[in-house]
Amino acid sequence: MNYTTTMLKLLEHSYSAFHVVKNLEGLLLDQGYEKLDEKKKWILKPNSKYFVERNQSSLISFRTPLKTNFIFQVTASHTDSPTFKLKPNPILLRGKCMMLDVEPYGGAIYNTWLDRPLSIAGRVIVSNNGKADSYLLAPEEDLCVIPNLAIHMNRTINTDGKYNPAIDMLPILGASDEKFDFHKYLLSKLALTRGQVLSHDLFLYSREKPTIVGKDQDMLLSPRLDDLASCYSSLFGYLEAKKNKSIDIYASFDNEEVGSLTKQGANSTFLRDTLHRIIYGLGGSEEDYYLAISRGALISIDNAHANHPNHPEISDPTTDVSLNGGIVIKYNANQSYTSDSFSSSLVKTLCQKNNLTYQEFTNRSDLRGGSTLGNLSNSEVSFTSVDIGLAQLAMHSSNELMGLKDIKDMVTLIKAFYSSDYTAVENGFSI
Repeated sequence: MNYTTTMLKLLEHSYSAFHVVKNLEGLLLDQGYEKLDEKKKWILKPNSKYFVERNQSSLISFRTPLKTNFIFQVTASHTDSPTFKLKPNPILLRGKCMMLDVEPYGGAIYNTWLDRPLSIAGRVIVSNNGKADSYLLAPEEDLCVIPNLAIHMNRTINTDGKYNPAIDMLPILGASDEKFDFHKYLLSKLALTRGQVLSHDLFLYSREKPTIVGKDQDMLLSPRLDDLASCYSSLFGYLEAKKNKSIDIYASFDNEEVGSLTKQGANSTFLRDTLHRIIYGLGGSEEDYYLAISRGALISIDNAHANHPNHPEISDPTTDVSLNGGIVIKYNANQSYTSDSFSSSLVKTLCQKNNLTYQEFTNRSDLRGGSTLGNLSNSEVSFTSVDIGLAQLAMHSSNELMGLKDIKDMVTLIKAFYSSDYTAVENGFSI
């Protein structure tokens, strides 16, 4: 597989978390994975491949071994990215302009969304003859824009720029105050001639396409790299792995950027429910479930901060994380990241066995960093867990930057993890 070409294509069509899961589903179906339904009974077989979705925006895939062996090897990433969500009735008229009423989703860098072509994407629920169906929407058109206030009217914008999401971050949909039926517009973009729009989960997305940059063409500039670069590269490694004796689990959750407190988030029961059903589907017991947890491991994969060349003072003096510098292991004394000496040694061992470089990240001690999904997942399923990621700059910008080599390294690491037989032993592990 040409990882760069495939990644560019996937990123270009990752308009929302719903579309990300659709992309993941396509890759899995192409590899012979069977789609399961949470609302139906599962009939699982040894040496087989499956996946299940929740809310159309989170996905868990798993492989069963040839012989029943109750050990879980898990990776987890997330499908969502910071953006702006449309309100239920989003059309506003301001003067002679038609606006979209939106609110922030996650911690976006506001000014990076200004003065660039945007569109909307997500899910629309349509009723027809008493039946409600879900449709994915992503108009391939430059639909709206959030204009900056001119510097003549905001003289301090370059020194003290502040943005109020209720005032400054509303997109212009049109230069007209004529009546506009938004629901009728949605139906037309879905190519539906009948039905009633009941509701929607729609978000802004940047129309800028992923591109390779740098004098050596060794960097990737793209919207939504956090966390789709990890989401897709870890899936590549999962699909390429040789069969081992464990139950391999690939998970990617929605809503990490807003705390994961949803039925499909990392802090939900989705992973726990799925792991239970796997054990029961293979003829195991509740005791076998707890054995599989205690013997297994979780690698939580969410992008990491590279040292910024324009702001070296922001980085911890012992941290030197660079683009194309290898896998990043993330630490935090207050456990925003789950890495400890035990779990980080797992990643270091895999890196050493596969000639991969690794880097270690900590925040400067007086600065609060972000959190990720490792500790959220562990609130429901208590694995030995480590947090890792791919180094990037401009995290949470509408366009983010990372190294191309790091993507290949992540594929290699995750392939090695799933191809190895990990077992926790007393005060240690074997792999």
